[in-house]
Amino acid sequence: MNRKWWKEAVVYQIYPKSFQDTDRDGIGDLAGIISRLDYLEMLGINTIWLCPINVSPMRDNGYDIADYYKIDPSFGTNEDLEELVEKASERGIRVLMDLVVNHCSDQHPWFQEAVKNPDSKYASYFIIKETDGEAPNNIRCYNAVSAWERIGDSNRFYFHSFAKEQPDLNWENPFLRREIIEMMKFWQQKGIAGFRIDAIGNIKKSKYALAQGMLPPDGDDGMVSVDKYVLMQDGIEEYLQELKEEVFDKYDMMTVAEVSVPEERMEQFIGENGLFSMVFDFSYTDMDIEKRNGKEWKRPWTIGELKKKIYDSQNSIQKHGWGSPYLENHDQPRSVNKYIPRDEISYESKTALGVLYFFLRGTPFIYQGQEIGMENYPFRDVKDLRDPFAVSRYQQSVDKGENPENDMEYFRERGRDNSRTPMQWDDSTYAGFSDVEPWINVNPDYVQINVKEELDKEISVYHFYQKMINLRKNPEYGETLTFGAFQAVETKEEALIGYRRTDDNYRITIWVNLSNKVAELPKSRAASMVILNNRTELEEDRLLPYQAIVEVEGGKE
Repeated sequence: MNRKWWKEAVVYQIYPKSFQDTDRDGIGDLAGIISRLDYLEMLGINTIWLCPINVSPMRDNGYDIADYYKIDPSFGTNEDLEELVEKASERGIRVLMDLVVNHCSDQHPWFQEAVKNPDSKYASYFIIKETDGEAPNNIRCYNAVSAWERIGDSNRFYFHSFAKEQPDLNWENPFLRREIIEMMKFWQQKGIAGFRIDAIGNIKKSKYALAQGMLPPDGDDGMVSVDKYVLMQDGIEEYLQELKEEVFDKYDMMTVAEVSVPEERMEQFIGENGLFSMVFDFSYTDMDIEKRNGKEWKRPWTIGELKKKIYDSQNSIQKHGWGSPYLENHDQPRSVNKYIPRDEISYESKTALGVLYFFLRGTPFIYQGQEIGMENYPFRDVKDLRDPFAVSRYQQSVDKGENPENDMEYFRERGRDNSRTPMQWDDSTYAGFSDVEPWINVNPDYVQINVKEELDKEISVYHFYQKMINLRKNPEYGETLTFGAFQAVETKEEALIGYRRTDDNYRITIWVNLSNKVAELPKSRAASMVILNNRTELEEDRLLPYQAIVEVEGGKE
């Protein structure tokens, strides 16, 4: 068995801008993360993933990098990052960085030079086309506008999958790829243990994406989604293999790719000698949305659908490699609001969700605040929003004469700002995040939901997450829960979700009742219970509403 260190990791994702402010500017910083390392060590995690902290104009909150070698002053300095790595290491915690290399900022010196001088070598670092004055084609970027932006008053256009301030890099250029490789080595030498790699499935473009002429539209706007022409294109493996050989393998790095991989290519991406350690699977976390005319909208779903998607995901990943189970991240709303009806959100439902995903096969990820049960923000109007994608979408609806309140309703339920509000440390002003007004509003529920409150309670979401982490690290059961095979348990009741982790020593069964009704368990289960999330004792052969348990059968000789 391939026993890489990252398979035994429990990752805690930090959105630095919203974690802890120490220099009183309303923005979180690296010193703030350092000040909270004891908290993270107590929780039990052993790996931190930092969302982007490089120099950036922050048009997309750091996912638009203007200098790959420097930390943005709002977060601190390169020396602060080195201190974080050192002090985290003293606590047995590794640090991952976010690698954003499909695109950069339009303020990056490379792009500035490419715009200024068409003959510069940097012009070929980007995808730039000169035409007779019209955009090369009708591809729609993720911001629901043209993927081509005119350069000044010239007839030159550059390609951007995301916002116009984020020009795509030209991975066809070997000199550009060498720049990226050297940059990755630079951070590895600073002690970075790996990378979460943003939008990496977009780096190879179809020839049709770059050709001139109309493509078949898929919406009323006469444009066509960029997805078909930039996601997982043939030949992307050559670029990724180069990164793997030059960096990932040489330094035993943990690499987590943000890319949807079809079953037939899974082995290549996460197999024994795959391109990455693991990839994120969006099948069950994005099942509540659908796209129409370039916009995402909420769609109805069922617990049965959720169950099937989790089972299918686990079975597919298990055939080929390693998974990365998660409920929340910086691009998702708070999971309790997504999966649990509003009037059923409680300690029980929050911890039941935790049990549901935490013991799946793979490296579990916890997003900041998830471990205390943080919830969505009650956005009133567009003035509350900070996500540039949301603000742009709202304005597009206004400009088209559409009702922007429909967009606001989507943002309240599904907007990315829900997960980006400040970490709620205590019930003091600004939730202990800062002494001054933060860059984004604090959720008004911070008085009830905060770290201090959770630590003071004997039974709390935080303490339950701590128990789950400790169980996964338990010398007796941890081997099975980490490396054991996944096996779905079929149940008659839709809301009863069951699965097993098995090896030669134990058969550990996870049962979760994800409903407000009693669920019947299979009878005659010869097992010992090791985790129960409900305050009451387990009733024989049934689970109470939102009750979840972990049961163990077998034992070492």
